Amino acid sequence: MSKAAPSPRIALALAGGGPLGAIYEIGVLCALEESLEGLDLTRLRHYVGVSAGGFIAAGLANGVRPREMCAAFIENSSRGGEVFDPAWLTVPAYGEFLGRAARLPGLAAAAGWQASWGGKPLLQALEGLAPALPTGLFSNDEVHRRLQSFFSRPGRSNDFRSLGGRLSLVATELDTAQPVVFGAPGWDHVPISRAVQATCALPGLFPPVEIDGRSFVDGALTKTMHASAALRQGVDLLVCVNPLVPFARPRIAADGLAAVLSQSLRAMIHSRMALGMKQYATAYPATDILLLEPDAADGELFEANTFSYGQRRRMAEHAYQRARAWLRTHEARLAPLFAAHGIRPRAERLHDDTRVLVPARRPRRLGEAVRRLQSVLDDLDATLQPA
Repeated sequence: MSKAAPSPRIALALAGGGPLGAIYEIGVLCALEESLEGLDLTRLRHYVGVSAGGFIAAGLANGVRPREMCAAFIENSSRGGEVFDPAWLTVPAYGEFLGRAARLPGLAAAAGWQASWGGKPLLQALEGLAPALPTGLFSNDEVHRRLQSFFSRPGRSNDFRSLGGRLSLVATELDTAQPVVFGAPGWDHVPISRAVQATCALPGLFPPVEIDGRSFVDGALTKTMHASAALRQGVDLLVCVNPLVPFARPRIAADGLAAVLSQSLRAMIHSRMALGMKQYATAYPATDILLLEPDAADGELFEANTFSYGQRRRMAEHAYQRARAWLRTHEARLAPLFAAHGIRPRAERLHDDTRVLVPARRPRRLGEAVRRLQSVLDDLDATLQPA
């Protein structure tokens, strides 16, 4: 009797990009899940997440389907089991502010002594006040608390070691500027929720996250994708999703400092990732690597307010439709690649122009719509009565 062919080893690597990047990735993953038969995004061999991508990777590894994430994160519907609101990330870091402020009197006294009797110039003495400045403006403790609660429910796990597939969440150790892979041996005792908090801790925006006496910040500081965490373990197909690409539109400087900094950051991150993808292809020739990212000329995703519920829906729908269009455009090239890993396109879904991710909102109750219509008719009748 012939032995059954081994199941393909498929991994998923998700880059960061803040709330906007998470919305893009959810839209793309929803398109992949429904368009490709044989690709179960909740039963992959390995998940790698960095920054916002870590939040999604942790959910997938816990069996949360992309459509459920869309319901919870984008539609604010409890159908996903929980509602994840980006507004959690705008809570001021009160603990950080108070802790730093408590150090100010001692630092000020030391600076005054150095300026008066220590022989230091005033400006140089004032540099001693720097430790009183907060290391982040907002707190992301709520991310840990909410995910800890969610992953503690039946059927979920907040423990790397009890997951069906391997999960790697990459953060940067601040004191050494070296990446640390939570979920790898030696770091798999850290709760998943705390690791997500650490990989999402963008310096300046959020304070470093303390784990085992060390300080950790966003994993994207050292590398954009960190796909090598999966490649080193051996995979047949690696699917990468990167939401951050530089703009391709005129007169960005006219939009001010924020636009210039955003474009510069995107350019640096993307060029570093492009170099990394070339190195992956050379170092792991036996692995098929597939990269999905926005078109640089597609400005739809770059000018939206991620804290607006309506715009989140529009951005997710746009990412979903663009991913479907990309799959259709490259269908002939991708078909043999997918077939080699037991995957085939669902043509009837992929070419169905009526499919949407987030349908247009309708009145919650028919009665509300009827009452609204009755009110309009009553007003119209009252207006016409004198005539």
